[in-house]
Amino acid sequence: MFWLRILAIAQLALTAKRHLELLEPDERRRLASLVKQSRGLPTKKLSANEREEMLRLVRKMEPAKLGKAAASAVARGRRPKP
Repeated sequence: MFWLRILAIAQLALTAKRHLELLEPDERRRLASLVKQSRGLPTKKLSANEREEMLRLVRKMEPAKLGKAAASAVARGRRPKP
C-alpha cells in the first residue's frame, strides 16, 4: 500500500510539472512572484490587474485537466474497500 501512495505522489508531481510547462519561463516566474506576493490572500494583497493576470496564467495551465489527472492518480493510491 505504501508504494501505491508513493507512485500516486510521483504521478501528481509529474502531471503538475507538465501543466506548469505549458507556461513560458517568464510566465512561470511571474506566476511564482504573484503567488508569493499574495501570501495566500490574493483579494487583499494583489491589485485587480494582478489577480486577472494570475487567473490568465492559471487558465493557461489547463486546471480542469490537471484536476482530473490528479484525482485519477490519487484514486489509484487509495486503499481498496473491504
